[in-house]
Amino acid sequence: MSEDSSGRKNLRMPDDDQVFGVVTEHLGGNHVRVRCADGETRLGRIPGRMKYRTWISEDDVVILEPWDWQDEKGNIEWRYEEQDAEQLRREGHID
Repeated sequence: MSEDSSGRKNLRMPDDDQVFGVVTEHLGGNHVRVRCADGETRLGRIPGRMKYRTWISEDDVVILEPWDWQDEKGNIEWRYEEQDAEQLRREGHID
């Protein structure tokens, strides 16, 4: 990630089929409830490649990719660090 003189980092942004979300509840195992930027609340699944490397907790900002066949569920693709989440909030990407 590169940083310009104002301290702004170039952060990973969602692809066309992905949305920003905020984790609202940890449901146990590898499942979380996510309030997405498109107004939906979805069940998020933490994939095995992230499960033990990236701890996800309530109020974390994530990128979620909704499933094609079941829009109310999706996979967590990325979790932002706290300072990156603050930058996204300042720039108006999430509320």
